[in-house]
Amino acid sequence: QVQLVESGGGLVQAGGSLRLSCVASGRDFSVYFMGWFLQAPGQEREFVATITPTTGRTYYTDSVKGRFTISRDNAKNTVYLQMNSLKPEDAAVYYCAAGPKVSSTVDDYHYWGQGTRVTVSS
Repeated sequence: QVQLVESGGGLVQAGGSLRLSCVASGRDFSVYFMGWFLQAPGQEREFVATITPTTGRTYYTDSVKGRFTISRDNAKNTVYLQMNSLKPEDAAVYYCAAGPKVSSTVDDYHYWGQGTRVTVSS
């Protein structure tokens, strides 16, 4: 059983930056692949980024490449999503997730945070 607690969401102007954090319960964080997903109103949850457990290899959806950076600090059981150059279309609820493998698919992740809302004003 893993609990994920997200923070860092809020209101930001277009072009601004925001850093999301997700703190995992303390057991075996370093073995999990961690991901970030977004969900806009009325839409399905969509993949944003993932990072591997030990080597820290990262993968991103095309729409955020060059703007968002996923990272992790295993000593702090924390994964981050640094979001720069934010656009109104980035507005959504962002969820962190933990799973057993590299994946961009919701069903491959076993544990989910409660979500944190990001609002981007123009």
